[in-house]
Amino acid sequence: MAAASEAHAQPIGHTEINWDKLDKTKFYVVGAGLFTGVTVALYPVSVVKTRLQVATKESVERNALSVIKGIWKADGVPGLYRGFGTVITGAVPTRVIFMTALETTKVAAFKMVEPFKLSEPTQAALANGLAGMTASLFSQTIFVPIDVVSQRLMVQGYSGHARYAGGMDVARQILKTDGIRGFYRGFGLSIMTYSPSSAVWWASYGSSQRLIWRFLDHGSDEAPPSVGKIMSVQATGGIIAGATASFITTPLDTIKTRLQVGHEKRPTTSEVVKSLIRDDGWKGFYRGLGPRFFSMSAWGTSMILAYEYLKRVCAKDE
Repeated sequence: MAAASEAHAQPIGHTEINWDKLDKTKFYVVGAGLFTGVTVALYPVSVVKTRLQVATKESVERNALSVIKGIWKADGVPGLYRGFGTVITGAVPTRVIFMTALETTKVAAFKMVEPFKLSEPTQAALANGLAGMTASLFSQTIFVPIDVVSQRLMVQGYSGHARYAGGMDVARQILKTDGIRGFYRGFGLSIMTYSPSSAVWWASYGSSQRLIWRFLDHGSDEAPPSVGKIMSVQATGGIIAGATASFITTPLDTIKTRLQVGHEKRPTTSEVVKSLIRDDGWKGFYRGLGPRFFSMSAWGTSMILAYEYLKRVCAKDE
């Protein structure tokens, strides 16, 4: 979930739009529609990644291409959007919480690290990383139940997993089996996965922006760069951030997914770990790395570019 204007904060401060300069009502309304569109475009990648992570040793579909072919053959395009309605229902409040926490924390974090006189990329990494982690922590309380329900819908009928009549049916089954706490299966691992992932993504993105501008030799005393140049630097930073975060956090994400979509016999964390090692060795923890890397890079980059556009549209008239 991206929400940054830091790509050109220090080296190109001419174009910075701060949090206090935004029309908040317009920002949230337009942002909800904009990010819903991005979710529609990238959602199938999440379905493929999730199926790869829960595949058993006996599964025929063991790579992204075979998973896509299997979904297409069985259900066509709708199969790539299983659980989408559930995700969209929780996406708006989750993003509102995330974006608000991210921006407000980022402002405070930059002030906090400023007295240490660190290099610009290091300041950006620390401030953005802290903001990303804080935003993720706040949004997890809404996101995790949505994640649990949507992931069960994504893998229904696949590799021995149960079938459901929709999101409400999944919710009823979870309540019947585990009560309210069933919606928070893997909550601890979600915190351990998404909060560091968000911190690493934003830290990598924030610092890489400064390093890229430095490499391009663009100083604060120069004329503002073109929008096209800014977008190119942001996209490059998004890819770097996605690669870094996906490699570091995929093992925890794989374990978390298996815990959340487990069969009737609910596995423990240690059982999931042993199963992955037994089936594939240590590389089993990186199941779905390709789709996860693509998802994090494409999602993050798309969100960054969309967010910058959103902030320009929602800036208050001076």
